[in-house]
Amino acid sequence: MSTGRTWAVALTGVDGHMVEIEADFSTQTPEFKIIGLPDKALGEAVQRVRNACSNSGLDMLRRRLTVNLSPASLPKHGSGFDLGIAVATLAAGGSLPGEAIRSTVHIGELGLDGRLRPVPGVLPAVYAAARAGFRRVIVPHANAAEAALVPGVEVRAAASLSEVAAAHGAEVEVLDVDPVGMPESATADAEQLDLADVVGQDEAVQALIIAAAGGHHMMLSGPPGAGKTMLARRLPGILPALEDDEALEVAAIRSLAGEAVTRLEHVVPFEAPHHSASVAALVGGGSRVARPGAIVRAHRGVLFLDETPEFQRVALDALRQPLESGRIEIHRSGFTASYPARFQLILAMNPCPCGNYGVRGAECTCPPMAIRRYGARLSGPLRDRVDIDLQVARVAAARATSGERSVTTTAIARTAVLDARGAAAERWRGSPWRVNGDVPGERLRQGRLRLPPAVRAPLDRALERGVVTLRAYDRVLRIAWTLADLAGAAVPGVDELGRALFLKRGLLA
Repeated sequence: MSTGRTWAVALTGVDGHMVEIEADFSTQTPEFKIIGLPDKALGEAVQRVRNACSNSGLDMLRRRLTVNLSPASLPKHGSGFDLGIAVATLAAGGSLPGEAIRSTVHIGELGLDGRLRPVPGVLPAVYAAARAGFRRVIVPHANAAEAALVPGVEVRAAASLSEVAAAHGAEVEVLDVDPVGMPESATADAEQLDLADVVGQDEAVQALIIAAAGGHHMMLSGPPGAGKTMLARRLPGILPALEDDEALEVAAIRSLAGEAVTRLEHVVPFEAPHHSASVAALVGGGSRVARPGAIVRAHRGVLFLDETPEFQRVALDALRQPLESGRIEIHRSGFTASYPARFQLILAMNPCPCGNYGVRGAECTCPPMAIRRYGARLSGPLRDRVDIDLQVARVAAARATSGERSVTTTAIARTAVLDARGAAAERWRGSPWRVNGDVPGERLRQGRLRLPPAVRAPLDRALERGVVTLRAYDRVLRIAWTLADLAGAAVPGVDELGRALFLKRGLLA
């Protein structure tokens, strides 16, 4: 007998860390002990592994067994270590050749009957293994398509522990079992929504195109029925398709969330959590295992918060860090998980709790204090991080019943967005930015891209009078450059800057 060694992957957020599994028998009182900071689910692998080996015809030695997960200082969680523990244990007992398993990564949960069950996070785990130089990974049958998305790795899918043992050279009868399947994802195919369906909101449609072209965050304010949700749900259709590396990031997050991943989706994700969502549901969290929240699932896509003032204020303020950095860090006792969260934020709100304040022909029943309190639920720092603040009015009955369709279709808008983003990408070639909304403000205020004083005059006056903050000043400049890209201009002029200031604050300086 000797120490059996193989490999598995521990996930902290979307980051994978290679874990060496060591199994060793000793001539002491029979016991099965797992060490190396396992959580409760991983500690329960003792009984799963013992029963799975017995029911697969691979009996374990009745001696003291110690399984070490190295590095010991790294917290490990989940049932995805089961297969690796079982394989290392069988190698330590002489049932498997030790050399066959040392260069293979094993991922999967064991059932008591020896079948392999799928686990979440296989895609980022296999990706981490590939970066670490491993070229062979064994995963449950249901995770095979997901693992195969990572290039340069030989993926072997197995339905049972006996099948894995036989593949490594053990003399065992392979059980004829039905593979455990992955639960079907409840997410339906994205509905094809066209901007041509939006009638009577030409200014809002143009603002949506500006937001898409520059990657700008946007807030739509107006009474119920004005079309705020209708507009927001059509934003993904005019955004560029995801590149392969971006689609891989999105698929990895979906895998961590427990969704079935069988192919790379190039359509940008769209998340619209209910206003009753907690802070953990919005940003992610968990007491023992961190799970991605709505803002993480919206990475590389759109996060739409309808009825924004109805969200908990602490949940809304938690958006401030990811809006600036593009990442969210979840701190818990014993671990810190970091997720990418670079999304485009769309907020929608009514003018007051009843929704009728300032609406022609409607009666508002809200007292003035309730109206002020309603608007104050969005903190100043959060409002400051929104680029476009647009008022949306209800469509007149004559236009709503005329049967007309907007001249701006999704196809036309997408073409304009792609052209504008192409101009921005050319300008920022050689830098880490691709859209104007991501560019630091000092790059636009200083250096060769600084606008002439005559063009900046309205914005400078707004800053001096306190109408805009310095952060809002930078965001106005970003919008102005996006307007220039849409117009095919080399640099923004007075018209673009005035329009950008109007979109940011709803007034001209």
